[in-house]
Amino acid sequence: MMVIEDLATRPELREPALGLGGVGGEFLQHGLAGLLAKSSHLAARWPEYFLVLLEDGVPVARVAAVPVGFPTAERPELPDHGWDAALIWAAEDLMSARETNTLIALEVMVAPGRRGGGLATKALEALKKRASETGMRNLVVPVRPAGKENEPGLSFEDYVARRRPDGLPEDPWLRTHERLGARFVKVAPFAMTVTGTFAQWKAWTGVELQDGLTAVPGGIAPVLASSALDVGVYTEPNAWMEHLVDRASTC
Repeated sequence: MMVIEDLATRPELREPALGLGGVGGEFLQHGLAGLLAKSSHLAARWPEYFLVLLEDGVPVARVAAVPVGFPTAERPELPDHGWDAALIWAAEDLMSARETNTLIALEVMVAPGRRGGGLATKALEALKKRASETGMRNLVVPVRPAGKENEPGLSFEDYVARRRPDGLPEDPWLRTHERLGARFVKVAPFAMTVTGTFAQWKAWTGVELQDGLTAVPGGIAPVLASSALDVGVYTEPNAWMEHLVDRASTC
């Protein structure tokens, strides 16, 4: 039996839910904006938007989002800095007590042995329902197409433009969003940025950086590195997808 809980009512689910794993390579945990996405912060400030899907009492998926004010005069369009900017917006709005009307999903994670079985769809549906219940106008997602990890050197624009004969995206994660009615808005070319020394990148990925571009495990783009400066910069693009929320809906 599938049950959906949130950390507002079931805070003890935080650690079991985090045990489902993370997105991408370990190096993504070292971006500065990512420090704001620590589960302790999300659980403390927005526990109603941290949902856990349980099957027979065992977490099988989780989804987390943050509320922001969008659009506004200062924010006429979704940011080029994608996931990183979503966290900055949420923190800024919290500190300024700005009214929020939009949810930005930070992640959807499914247990490794359960992927491909529709749980990601159920998690997104649950988040759309929560957005409706809390009066949000829409749900936007800086989608990280995991299939891009197999082709880190390919242009992101070319990758997201790929379509199957039925007209749906070739990438499974983008396809899931479109099937739920989401529309593609734009590419966020600087969605996640991680900077480190050559030694740090070796520790994070096991890979020795070379001058120029180097692919690393778990990356959907290469790292741009300079040995003279002892720095490697990973800049990851994402695709902004928008789900309209029916405030009267219960599903």
